[in-house]
Amino acid sequence: MFVFVCAGCGARLTTPLSQIALPVHAHQRYGNGIQLPVLMESGTFAVDPEPWGPPRRRWEEIDPDEAMARGIYAPVPALSDGAPGAIVISPGDARGTLLIPEKSGGSCCGLDGGDGPNMACEACDLPVASRIDDCSLWQAVWLAPNAVRRHRLDDANNDAPLTWAELVAAGKGTPPFEPISTWGGSRLGSDHYWSWSPQWEAAAGRALAHLLAASEGRPVTVPDGPIMEVFQRALDILLPVGTAARRAVLAGPGQPAPDVDADILLVPAHPQTGETWTPAGPSTSAYPVPLPFGIWLWLASPGPHLPAPVAGGMPEGVLRDDPPAPRPHHLFQPDPGTFQHTLVRLPDVRSPWLREILENFTQHQRARLF
Repeated sequence: MFVFVCAGCGARLTTPLSQIALPVHAHQRYGNGIQLPVLMESGTFAVDPEPWGPPRRRWEEIDPDEAMARGIYAPVPALSDGAPGAIVISPGDARGTLLIPEKSGGSCCGLDGGDGPNMACEACDLPVASRIDDCSLWQAVWLAPNAVRRHRLDDANNDAPLTWAELVAAGKGTPPFEPISTWGGSRLGSDHYWSWSPQWEAAAGRALAHLLAASEGRPVTVPDGPIMEVFQRALDILLPVGTAARRAVLAGPGQPAPDVDADILLVPAHPQTGETWTPAGPSTSAYPVPLPFGIWLWLASPGPHLPAPVAGGMPEGVLRDDPPAPRPHHLFQPDPGTFQHTLVRLPDVRSPWLREILENFTQHQRARLF
């Protein structure tokens, strides 16, 4: 475990924290006027290897060779010139900091970090972090990498990550539907509505970019059920027809070995290390498409629910007597920002047919594909 301290005076700025992989939805903007929850679980931190936050430069100001050196292979609206390595934590894990009132510009319903660090070290006034709690953004504190230092605790426990088997046994899947909170409630008086999980939409945005790259410009089929509901519509619209399809299958720990003729594997990413699962045994040429572990686990082993409320005593093995969560009234839509962020960082995007998808992205959004 680690703590973060002020680079200026050494004052402690966090509680003890363990590192996990950066969530796929870390920089997601979801909906309009939505009150998203806290991004990070208490007691954890993650590091963004890319530059984050202001200042930014528009694409027209960036040399193509510089963009390629940063791993960006297609135009984007702007790139951050901030320091790479920003550390994100739960707001409740911050200590010894004060808000900087004059650094609250650019926000709507809260703070968005648009003016740079808006939190200072209480001991020496050095700007050290950005508090994010604006509408449609995940609540978080982002520690500035050039203003803090990471110290390992002497009495730290073993930080070895869980094995894949241990993760499966823990069984922490991410449900596809959840209540979405709104600022100030709706005209009907409710302060929430049921919808597709923002985490699922972000995960699908990243996975869809990889599926397109793995398609080699051919149709792609996915398994029946929830995976088809999430991906097949977008794949059928974005990919050409009339040629032999490439087949994607779900694979991972505790699942049967994938078919040798599978072209694409939908596999979990380790929540602590970010490592993508790979099958044991002979190497495979199948393209691995990463999914956050909780979402992959739900697809592999959907959470149990009852078709109707249970009357009387609870039967053995039944955990709750609630009906299933209400389903959204609209088709699933991958998160557009996460999709674009991922696709422009895949070298395959330099192919003309993938570049055309980016160029027509606004039309795809208007058609409610994203």
